[in-house]
Amino acid sequence: MTADAFPPAQVFISYRSQDPDQALALELQAALEAAGHVPFMAAASIRLGDNWAKRIDEALERCDYFVVLLSERSATSEMVTEEVRRARELRDARPNDKPRILPIRVNFPLDSPLNYDLRGYLNRLQQRSWHSPADTPGIVQEMLTLMATDTAPPPAPEETQLPVAPLQDSPDAPPLPVAEPELLREPGGVVPIKSGLYIERPPVEQDCYAEIMQPGALIRIKAPRQMGKTSLMARILNYASQQGYAAVPLSLQRADSSLFTDLDQFLRWICEQVRRKLKRRDNLDDYWQGFGSKDKCNAYFEDCLLEDLDTPLVLALDEVDMVFPHRQVADDFFGLLRSWYESARYGDFGSDLWEKLRLVIVHSTEAYVPLNINQSPFNVGKTVELAEFTSAQVQQLAQRYGLSWGDPQAQQLMTLIGGHPYLVRKALYHLRRGEANLDNLSATAATESGIYSDHLRRHLYNLQRYPELAEAMRQVVVKREAVTVAAEAAFKLDSMGLVELQGNEALPRCDVYRQYFREHLR
Repeated sequence: MTADAFPPAQVFISYRSQDPDQALALELQAALEAAGHVPFMAAASIRLGDNWAKRIDEALERCDYFVVLLSERSATSEMVTEEVRRARELRDARPNDKPRILPIRVNFPLDSPLNYDLRGYLNRLQQRSWHSPADTPGIVQEMLTLMATDTAPPPAPEETQLPVAPLQDSPDAPPLPVAEPELLREPGGVVPIKSGLYIERPPVEQDCYAEIMQPGALIRIKAPRQMGKTSLMARILNYASQQGYAAVPLSLQRADSSLFTDLDQFLRWICEQVRRKLKRRDNLDDYWQGFGSKDKCNAYFEDCLLEDLDTPLVLALDEVDMVFPHRQVADDFFGLLRSWYESARYGDFGSDLWEKLRLVIVHSTEAYVPLNINQSPFNVGKTVELAEFTSAQVQQLAQRYGLSWGDPQAQQLMTLIGGHPYLVRKALYHLRRGEANLDNLSATAATESGIYSDHLRRHLYNLQRYPELAEAMRQVVVKREAVTVAAEAAFKLDSMGLVELQGNEALPRCDVYRQYFREHLR
């Protein structure tokens, strides 16, 4: 087939609206249009009055190629990460593997760290580097060649891992929006064990430490994104390690999407990951024969892990919400976890072995949004719902950022953004650097030029994908007093961290949400 036989490619260009990202995006747009292709750039392609989130979703749905420009700023962007996540989700769901994802590093070396989610979404994808305008023609030519033949670049070798350069977790480093569940001492979204920037929320930590010592313990940590779930998980694992327990963290984001539709392969993948982390030499093939996926997983845990270990095994499963949409696998998987818990707690044949297994399950409540309200995950064991920081905890963190704050300053910030841990850290980072004061921050926080614009756009994008939620949020923000909204919408808005529920009524979680969504959900 000749190049002329292929129709023009639809190309989505994801970028930050700052140079050099923006200048490069415009050059790519011009070159693609000159070659007869159809590029989409949110800032340039969306007209005043358009439904911004709907236009982005439609462009992602129809694009053949997804070009993501990764600079130092965009690599920490919540909205860029969300667009990549959606592109990867669409690609994995289609037999033609489209959109094909083309990552380009913009003055951002390959050994510079991406946030955890981006590393997962871009795993095994070839990345190109751009250092100056001299690199543009070569990148354009490679893109045009791929589009002319309707192909994708060959994948990177399986053994090639995206580099992870260590970040300094300090008041002078910006907080990343995504945690590092696999790397307990790797700074980033997760607050490292030795960091002075972790703020305890008594009695949560001590209760979890006591619970993990109990035979057959199961701790389920749930909250919206960026509330500190993985940081707490890391501390539970660290405490267990100090007691001499075997501690294994495992993020389900590392699993290929195809595994979530095949229970047998999914459970085998979990067994293989635990085997590797414990450096076991068992041959999993010996156990993975015959029928009964859950029986094979049970047998491997009993015979090769629990029976051989002299100490308890703490298995921490992060990003468990990734399995929620896949109901058949999810029901069997959560049923298996529940059976392990009940075997240890209520006793049956072999319960002395299952008492050695301690589980920590971590999931984001934002994953409830696309689910039916009656399809939330199992509810056994100790449930930990992380709350926002109090005024005293905000003051404590401010002092660690070198700011001499009392209650008035803490209250002013909390009126604006509540006690949301990530948003508080982001504010304190910019305040410490002298880039703003509290009054400037208050004046710009809900605008596109403010430090939270990226965070707010991500929420707006997700709200507008679900019109009933957008309408419910609009009802909440247009009035000063609490309002009653439909039960399912109230539950999901609370799960996203956007509202605070008072009985059957809802209020915006903070003033910046009220201001921003009142303006954008008209």
